[in-house]
Amino acid sequence: MSGVKVRNWQLNRDMDFPYEASPPDRQFAAVFDINKCIACQTCTLACKTTWTSGRGQETMFWNNVESKPYGFYPVGWDIQLLDMMGMEDWRGKTYKGKTIFEAAPPGEKALGFHPQDEDYAHPNLGEDESLGGIDGGTYMDVPHGVWMFYLQRICNHCTYPACLAACPRKAIYKRKEDGIVLVDQTRCRGYQECIKACPYKKVFFRETTGRTEKCIGCYPKIEKNIQPQCVTTCIGKIRIAGFLNPPDKAREDNPIDYFVHVKKMALPLYPQFGTSPNVYYIPPIHVPTKFTEQMFGPGVDKAIEAYKSARHDKKLQGILVLMGSTEQIIHHFKVSGDVAIGFDEKWNKLAEVPITEPIQLRKYYDKERDVYRHSIS
Repeated sequence: MSGVKVRNWQLNRDMDFPYEASPPDRQFAAVFDINKCIACQTCTLACKTTWTSGRGQETMFWNNVESKPYGFYPVGWDIQLLDMMGMEDWRGKTYKGKTIFEAAPPGEKALGFHPQDEDYAHPNLGEDESLGGIDGGTYMDVPHGVWMFYLQRICNHCTYPACLAACPRKAIYKRKEDGIVLVDQTRCRGYQECIKACPYKKVFFRETTGRTEKCIGCYPKIEKNIQPQCVTTCIGKIRIAGFLNPPDKAREDNPIDYFVHVKKMALPLYPQFGTSPNVYYIPPIHVPTKFTEQMFGPGVDKAIEAYKSARHDKKLQGILVLMGSTEQIIHHFKVSGDVAIGFDEKWNKLAEVPITEPIQLRKYYDKERDVYRHSIS
């Protein structure tokens, strides 16, 4: 392919990309804690009812939660591409294999495939299906012998978007002010090259308009310093959205930087694709790492170790409890005593959350009321 060399810090090397890097003023990003998700699909419904409730959008799920290892939307979105790419090649922190841009066939901007129409007919494929069997004498252990987990997915608003690279109309662009990737509906002609190129299959074709559509990062909310719908409606408080700085400019008081760069606890999904996605995941601690390393790269063991150490790290506990504590974007945070505090860009207080919920222990027998009470957590 023709193009230029760009730096992909997730791969720890330079890589080929069709266009020169044009970094935004700041990059929208999010962190999802897989360990806390119960797949209630509140995020999915919130996104669906807000953005894709019209005719022709029936099979659009800009946000979806799928069960791994057997869930996919659309069917086989990741395993088909992984099979096309072949064996991945990590040498420590450096990826030596080819990205989807470097493995692109002649005349193509990226290696990819176009799902069939029927692949969008099963949004709950593989839901709650576990891997493994239970034999006599089996007991609970970590990682589990029988396992599954929930994967929350939105557009990654990649640093090097394959959809943008593949569009012959240049209808897809990355906003300078926040790095959110959008489709210009006035330029789109529905060629669907973006769908073919996106490795996460988060661009959708709308037959009623003949245009493609995708997650817009809830940019009208971002412009008002409010987090996206899928983040603010999450009842498990597993999500936090904000802005990510480059590794050399990371700030410890920025929640996203702290998760991604400082603690290295939140990892990108399939970094070997080469798009440098900006949605990061705290990997599941109960799943064999041979599986999760393929999904999140070679940092899984250290990420899990950092997550488990939270009980000994008050600052880490603080940012974990701040997740879901406010609709506003938290630009700064600190821990004071046993309280975590989130601030906006100008250091105005947005949220104040106790690191540990207070526990009230009561006497088993209440003489005054002549009743017995149990203390529960």
